[in-house]
Amino acid sequence: DSAFAHKGGVHVSAVMKRPETYEHIKPELVGNSHRVLISDLAGKSNILRKAKEFNIHIAPDSPQLQDILNTLKDLEHQGFQFEGAEASFELLLKKALGLHRKFFDLIGFRVIVEKRKEGEIPLTEATIMVRVGGKTEHTAATGCGPVNALDNALRSALDKFYPELRNIKLHDYKVRVLTAGKGTAARVRVLAESGDEKNRWSTVGVSENIIEASWQALVDSIEYKLLKEEE
Repeated sequence: DSAFAHKGGVHVSAVMKRPETYEHIKPELVGNSHRVLISDLAGKSNILRKAKEFNIHIAPDSPQLQDILNTLKDLEHQGFQFEGAEASFELLLKKALGLHRKFFDLIGFRVIVEKRKEGEIPLTEATIMVRVGGKTEHTAATGCGPVNALDNALRSALDKFYPELRNIKLHDYKVRVLTAGKGTAARVRVLAESGDEKNRWSTVGVSENIIEASWQALVDSIEYKLLKEEE
């Protein structure tokens, strides 16, 4: 998959104009295709190519293009990694271009983990309050750990407004420590892979608080699904 993947901005710009300058053969001859990656090395060409893949129009001379690139590099510097979370990057693009709408507003959430004695499995409960349109929903749910409980509570709160969320499943969940040497206070990156009957998509969150990083990734996953349902 990496043979025809391109990351650097100047590199991508050249490949888009004359692929043979960087590729020894046409990828289609071996059942492959060009892949443009998003990272801190990206340039405007990377963003234009990904926008085209997402069916989002951005003019090459648009001033928004530089703003998006600046935001991307700032987030990558904070620890976000969009190379493996293209759904989050698509949301970033749509927000920057005014093509995104909020499906709900968080009023607040709380996660409680209770362990009463050694050898006992901890009990985890999450409560959440969200606003959808003019309505407020307050729900609680348990789960196998704080992230699962929060995910269950959020889905429960949104269920009657967006029943299409019922078919989403979390297929993979990864946590990586970004600031070595800080122990349990380290900044972490959460990558979540979600999917329905037809597609899979990946989202990312970053924070010193693992629950907050997970929340960011979960919200992106839900918003991505709902946006795709509207298209």
